[in-house]
Amino acid sequence: MGTSKEIRVEATVQAPIGKVWKYWTEPDHIKQWNNASDDWHTPFAENDLRVGGTFVSRMEAKDGSTGFDFGGIYDEVTLHEVIAYTMADGRKVKIVFKGDDKETEVVETFDADASHPAEFQQQGWQAILNNFKNYVEQNEH
Repeated sequence: MGTSKEIRVEATVQAPIGKVWKYWTEPDHIKQWNNASDDWHTPFAENDLRVGGTFVSRMEAKDGSTGFDFGGIYDEVTLHEVIAYTMADGRKVKIVFKGDDKETEVVETFDADASHPAEFQQQGWQAILNNFKNYVEQNEH
């Protein structure tokens, strides 16, 4: 058995696939939803959404006490279907989008970070995904 475990999080968003894709990939939107709790935020995000392209977002505690850059390089980008990337530490992430003009299922799988308990990682990533779902469903554009 390998040293890393794969973790899965998912959500069904009540919005068309085109909107879900846009909100997931555009930096102005990423800055609005990319946090696991209300005391964190993402003041900076950039995204070059293509195979070989890079992305980075700055995640910080609102009180300025701590923060980190989260980024990687895209391995696969299929419009309205799949985004896969490799993080700076070599771990892989894959997001699959399945939807229609009413709702979209977002399933994210990623390699666990061996230095943190898998349950905490799953909870954190699920919290961010839930935040994304809420943001998309509450915004009209």
